[in-house]
Amino acid sequence: MTAQNAFPPDPERCQRAETWFIELRDRLVAAFEAIESEADAAAPAARFARRAWRRPGGGGGTTAILRGRIFEKLGVNVSTVFGEFSPEFRAAIPGAAEDPRFWASGISLVAHPCSPLVPAAHFNTRHLVTTRSWFGGGADLTPIYPDESATRDFHAALAAACAGYDREAYARFKAWCDEYFFLPHRGEPRGSGGIFFDYLDGGAWERDFAFVRAVGEAFLAAYPAIVKARMRLPWNEEQRRYQLLRRGRYVEFNLLYDRGTLFGLKTGGDVEAILMSLPPLAAWP
Repeated sequence: MTAQNAFPPDPERCQRAETWFIELRDRLVAAFEAIESEADAAAPAARFARRAWRRPGGGGGTTAILRGRIFEKLGVNVSTVFGEFSPEFRAAIPGAAEDPRFWASGISLVAHPCSPLVPAAHFNTRHLVTTRSWFGGGADLTPIYPDESATRDFHAALAAACAGYDREAYARFKAWCDEYFFLPHRGEPRGSGGIFFDYLDGGAWERDFAFVRAVGEAFLAAYPAIVKARMRLPWNEEQRRYQLLRRGRYVEFNLLYDRGTLFGLKTGGDVEAILMSLPPLAAWP
């Protein structure tokens, strides 16, 4: 293989993206372990359990799962995988029909708090390279009960991140999120929204990468603060019952519609890492 067709074509950029996702994972882990430490200073605090996995076709990743007093389940995954798309999957990925090789790296977080009064949250960003190169990701909030102040603070942080990229980006990515995180068979949104973007290639890689980092910083600033403001509020068994019903909607979306789930399964990723987003308990009527 000559230098002209080496893959990925810009390994330095790929390495920078992968390094950022790992660094952000470590900062998120530290922030949520600190919250667990605040829950009961007299008792040992819950810590993330990490597990490394390898993908047979190339690459791998690490899952980090926290089960504690504040978070019933909180997962933060990072992965970097590479290889070739299967023939039946190539047409669905931009640039893969011409050359099936790919490289992908990213971070994904899903938080399912114990308390029905603390919103669940999702965040992910990724960088994918075929014969093309782009970023994707987003973040959204899922309160069990309507929570105007949490929704306002969460959206404000994301809007500020978008404003530094493009003054129209927040409105565009918010609308995309509202459309994407919707359950057609239920006729309802999954939560109170956030932003969602994909195939982000604005023609200036550094600018796009800076935006992806800003989204990560915004989530790190907003969501732990939302949790800390609500984690000691009292709740009852009826609220817990309703929380499990709402979690059922979360399961339905992730198994029926989520692109990340499909991508992971179609590319031979680790099944436990792919399904990390599912809550430990859920219910249906």
